[in-house]
Amino acid sequence: MSLASKLPAPEALAGFRIRPPDRRISVNWRELWQHRELLYFLVWRDLKVRYKQTVLGVTWAVLQPVLTTVVFTIIFGRLAKLPSDGVPYPVFTLAALLPWQLFMRAVAGGSQSLVANQNLITKIYFPRLLIPMASIAGGVVDFGIGLLILFGMMIYYGVTPSWAILTLPLFFVLTLVVSLGASLWLAALNVRYRDVAQILPFLTQIWFYATPIAYSISLVPAWLFPFYSLNPMAGVIEGYRLSLFGPVSGASTAIWISIAISIVVLATGLAFFQRVEDTFADVV
Repeated sequence: MSLASKLPAPEALAGFRIRPPDRRISVNWRELWQHRELLYFLVWRDLKVRYKQTVLGVTWAVLQPVLTTVVFTIIFGRLAKLPSDGVPYPVFTLAALLPWQLFMRAVAGGSQSLVANQNLITKIYFPRLLIPMASIAGGVVDFGIGLLILFGMMIYYGVTPSWAILTLPLFFVLTLVVSLGASLWLAALNVRYRDVAQILPFLTQIWFYATPIAYSISLVPAWLFPFYSLNPMAGVIEGYRLSLFGPVSGASTAIWISIAISIVVLATGLAFFQRVEDTFADVV
């Protein structure tokens, strides 16, 4: 059979139109739902690998924030005597450490997620978005355990939350939004530029000191506050403290700026991730 006989008839191509690929941000929720079992598998695998062959196992999810809180309380609370807006310093610090550790675990795992799963990416098709999503979901488990410790510490120190605690789930969602947005950017960039793995520890160290974890946002000078608020995690952490301890001067401004920036980071991260998604299997 000749090659000409295999080609479609000219009249069959009369209504055929070639269009450029759609660059709009679009998430195929149906496809993600169809592959939900893969997401469960990736999350469960990450949790098993993290605590495999450890003596304390999941207890590390409690020890890490608690021990960090103890160190911060001694250095910044007792020695430096930083103010904590009338809240006991250990509670004040732990309320900030939990969302920060969730964010950092998501960014650190998400940035390496595509490279770490290159064997999976190059062999089968599935929504690549599931991989950075799984790195975030794994940190949610540790966050939930740490949140129980925080509530227990609040009871111990006699800290009673107000009705504002009802907004806590909203700030949890905001943490996931900025975490996913940053993870998508870093994961896609790390596939092509492995320098991301080298610069990320330095970047996160600077990011830590630029976030009100060990200190109150009320200490930030007025002239620096507009630039300081561009850090989306500043508003996220102040949102947690607002929901648990009440408002602080300047916190509401930082929260609204954080919401706007987080949405931009997620939207641009999705757009960039989808734009280069087709090249992952070739480059990784």
